[in-house]
Amino acid sequence: MGNVGLLFVGAVLYINGLLLLGKVDGRAGAILNLFVGALQVLTPTYLIFTADGDPKKILAASGLYLFGFTYLYVGIGLLANLDTTGVGHYSLFVAICALGYSFANFHLLKDYPFGVIWLYWALLWFLFFLLLGLKMDHLTTYTGWVTAIEGWVTGAIPAALLLSGYWKHPTETAIALGVFGVLMFVGLWPRTRGTPQPTRAAPPAGSAGAPTSPDQK
Repeated sequence: MGNVGLLFVGAVLYINGLLLLGKVDGRAGAILNLFVGALQVLTPTYLIFTADGDPKKILAASGLYLFGFTYLYVGIGLLANLDTTGVGHYSLFVAICALGYSFANFHLLKDYPFGVIWLYWALLWFLFFLLLGLKMDHLTTYTGWVTAIEGWVTGAIPAALLLSGYWKHPTETAIALGVFGVLMFVGLWPRTRGTPQPTRAAPPAGSAGAPTSPDQK
């Protein structure tokens, strides 16, 4: 069930990246944020209620709320034309929590690929904090590209592989994700620094939400 949610997290991150890049209207993108936000609140609730008290299952599902609330916050903010500082500072909370979930995946759940993916999410949500909370608008294009790419790399592709049974070789996958992540975060910076920042309709759509927890398998 959680892997289905991960697929749609990929979709909403991709759309939110396009929102930041000025390719999608804010109010149009808000609807998908509300749909996925609701899904990412209902899914962990179900997973926790059916976990039979298993602390590892509860831990794995609990991180989904971080992202579900982000998407709902973003969707409502876009429709109501709210200031982004609230979701921006909430994103800092998510980024810090994501570091903890990364540690938990590496050391408790032994899910190394998602340990790396949680690091991706920690960095992405920290960018949302800088952009939306601190109003560092020069990061708009960079954050937009990172968000759109992460939609595929941390959401859609892992979900497709998990759902089809092709999610294998965890150590090699974790290494590949780590290498790609470094190349992406570092490589995009010089390519986007001098790029004119897109004009955004509605509150910086980059309040993109994000994503879902690892082991919802």
